[in-house]
Amino acid sequence: MAMAKINVNTDEETKRAAESLFSELGLNMTTAINIFLKKALQYRGIPFDVCIEIPNDVTRAALEEGDRILADHSRKRYKSVAELKKALEE
Repeated sequence: MAMAKINVNTDEETKRAAESLFSELGLNMTTAINIFLKKALQYRGIPFDVCIEIPNDVTRAALEEGDRILADHSRKRYKSVAELKKALEE
């Protein structure tokens, strides 16, 4: 079977992290991408969920609490993590 080239652009950090992961799995980038393409053809679509994650109740409550804290201007504010740590130690 004749081979065809595919050029893929991604940021350096993603490339390095993917190469490291695939290496741990005993794969190189070409093999990993070919696995993805073959699974997509077999699945007749993207072989994993592509969706917007909806936070669970605990995460949603934490996000809402964070929003309330940010909106409460009477709360103490810190300019750095070091400043916060110092206040926690007092």
